[in-house]
Amino acid sequence: MNRQSKQPYKKSQAVKQLEKMANIAARAKNPNIPPEWLAPRKYRDDSANNLTKCIIHFIRLIGGQAERIANMGSLIDTRVTFNDVTDRTRTIGSKKWIKGTGTNGTADVSATIKGRSVKVEVKHGKDRQSEVQCLYQRNIELAGGLYVIATTFEQFYNWYNLKFE
Repeated sequence: MNRQSKQPYKKSQAVKQLEKMANIAARAKNPNIPPEWLAPRKYRDDSANNLTKCIIHFIRLIGGQAERIANMGSLIDTRVTFNDVTDRTRTIGSKKWIKGTGTNGTADVSATIKGRSVKVEVKHGKDRQSEVQCLYQRNIELAGGLYVIATTFEQFYNWYNLKFE
C-alpha cells in the first residue's frame, strides 16, 4: 500500500504569539513564583478541539469573554442488569436520546470582544458549514453581530486584527 506520510505539526507565528501572551499573563498572575518554575503554556491548532481552545484562551487574554457552546442532547439510560433466580444475567430498561435545548446551527464559541457579540464556528480539515449553520450565521449578522469561520488559529488571529486593531 502507498500511504501518504503525515506532515509533522509546525506552529504558526500566531500560535507562538498566543503562547507568549499566555506566558506573560501567567507571570503577571503569579508574581511571587520565579519565572523558571512556571510551566510554559503550550498551544496547537491541529485539531478542532485544540483550535477551539486557542481561540477561547486568546479572547480571554485580550480581555474579552468567551465560552464554548455545546448544543448536544443527552443519553438517558434506564437499563438495569441483574441475575434472575436461575442465575442468568438479564437486562431490562432502555436507552433514549433526548434532543438538546440550544439553537440549531449554533456556533462553537460565543464571545464578546470590545463590546461586540462574536460567534466563531470552528472548522478543521474537511469539515464544512451545514445549511442550518449558514442560516444561523445570517441571523447573527442581521442582528448586528460578527460571525467568523475559523479553520486555523492564524486565520482567526488575522481576522481579529482586521476587525479590532
